[in-house]
Amino acid sequence: MRFVIIGAGRVGLRTARVLRDEGHEVTLVERDEPTIRRARNQEFPAVEGDGSREDVLEEAGVADADAIGALTGDLNVNFTACMIGNHYDCRTVMRIDEAYREGIYRKYADQVDEVIYPERLGAIGAKNALLGGTIRAIADIAPHLQVVELTITDAAPVNGYTISELQLPADATVLAFGKHDGDLGIPNEDLSLEDGDRLVVLADFDVLSEVRQLLVGETPDEAAANAGSDARSGATELLTETETDTAESEPETDTGGAN
Repeated sequence: MRFVIIGAGRVGLRTARVLRDEGHEVTLVERDEPTIRRARNQEFPAVEGDGSREDVLEEAGVADADAIGALTGDLNVNFTACMIGNHYDCRTVMRIDEAYREGIYRKYADQVDEVIYPERLGAIGAKNALLGGTIRAIADIAPHLQVVELTITDAAPVNGYTISELQLPADATVLAFGKHDGDLGIPNEDLSLEDGDRLVVLADFDVLSEVRQLLVGETPDEAAANAGSDARSGATELLTETETDTAESEPETDTGGAN
């Protein structure tokens, strides 16, 4: 497949490397000279220019691209690039960096194929590493939906139930199941839930507390406090660009568009 990525900073360049490693063709668009030089040093085709300009994207091959990833730190540039991509029937993926608020998400989600929030994903991973334990957030699907992996404990009310006997709240569903010594897979209704088994659940933030009580055995107060921390806005939970960059060897410039 062919991809055009706007922004050759930390997020854009790493995404490009992953795609190339999987055998895809990637062209980067970047207006910052040192940043585009770094991309070219890694043997990526790169177009120097403003990623929100149609002529620049045409030079990058948007007309033949399967998808466009607008991954700069500038929301306006990203949105404009995606609108151009729509014109060329590309799949569009847009990065946002502002606080993970429902209003921001809703404003753009209907007009692009995918909205991503790298700092939010980074914060989820950091939180999982710090907390450890029996609950691991995997991804935010929407501002009100989260995928979590939970490990059954001795204290869980459902310990000993079969999958078919498990009754989660209406706004939660099991996506995958794995025995404590096995891989995750499609749930088998006849398998029993035992200490150390894992369930991957898609749940609305409003019912996360109840899900945690059932599957992990947290008290209502513990579950409410922990589920509430999961649902905090990205403004309080994300790793900021500056904080992330101090831990990275590659600076993030994200200047694929105009200032």
